[in-house]
Amino acid sequence: MKALVYEGVEHLEFRDVPDTVPGPEEQLIRVEAVGICGSDMHAYLGHDARRPAPLILGHEAAGVIVGGPRDGARVTVNPLVTCGNCAVCEAGRENLCQNREIISMPPREGAFAQFISMPERNLVDVPEDIPLSRAALAEPLAVSWHAVRLGLEALHPAMERRALVVGGGAIGLAAALALQAMGVQDVVIVEPNALRRAYLLNLRAFDVVSETSKTFPLVIDAVGFAATRATASALTQPGGVMIHVGLGEGAGGLDIRRMTLQEITFIGTYTYTAEDFRQTAAAIFDGRLGALDWVEERPMSEGGRAFRDLRRGMVAAPKIILAPEH
Repeated sequence: MKALVYEGVEHLEFRDVPDTVPGPEEQLIRVEAVGICGSDMHAYLGHDARRPAPLILGHEAAGVIVGGPRDGARVTVNPLVTCGNCAVCEAGRENLCQNREIISMPPREGAFAQFISMPERNLVDVPEDIPLSRAALAEPLAVSWHAVRLGLEALHPAMERRALVVGGGAIGLAAALALQAMGVQDVVIVEPNALRRAYLLNLRAFDVVSETSKTFPLVIDAVGFAATRATASALTQPGGVMIHVGLGEGAGGLDIRRMTLQEITFIGTYTYTAEDFRQTAAAIFDGRLGALDWVEERPMSEGGRAFRDLRRGMVAAPKIILAPEH
């Protein structure tokens, strides 16, 4: 089969790789759509030791089951594989499983390929009227759904339901959509990139600004760099909640003294639970997350160019979806 393989820093090659062989209780899936995530970009730049070359990246996938009694079923893929029987898994907090694996990280190859194999429990059926390019957004949308759910659960009932999202990429936009789906209508996105800001403004769904000095009860850092953490912690109101979902870099930016004196709750979030993923997929299917027409679709064979364009800040759309040729 063909796959887009990470060969080294800023080096991707579209080439032949061994065919995927499903394990016990796994389904073989013909990938029809797979998104480029920020974590894929971090690996591409050599910033993620968890993803050493050579490796097939990509974990935001949807496709069609091949073979067996479910042959032809259209599915979106929860890429987080967990043990299912430890204390956190049994408590419905699978994302904290110490034995978790995610495709695109050894030992599991990713979905920038014609085929992947996944456990049946990681698949959610997709209605016939939903394009698989939209169903592939379930994974990044679930990341933000999980983050917003935790943030709203932690927000004091006396505080206003207003939110600031730092970063207008896919995770930031998904957070804004999740906020609206959960009843928060006053949402502002901060996006300094003029090209992307113009794209978001054209969606006419949110206030989008290059910067702000206004404070908010709930602030979500969807980028995760020292500079964005500094912005987020400075703009969270006393007694408010700051959600950190971005994985840009590991240190710097938080004003710990202010957060302590102003009793600001900080919550780090990682991926999603299985229930978050199912709820997100349902929200996609019933339209609660909008038209989801903010993606750009490209052939998998042109994936290397897509990464280069993202690296240079030349992509306006928050998400690029790659489609393998079959």
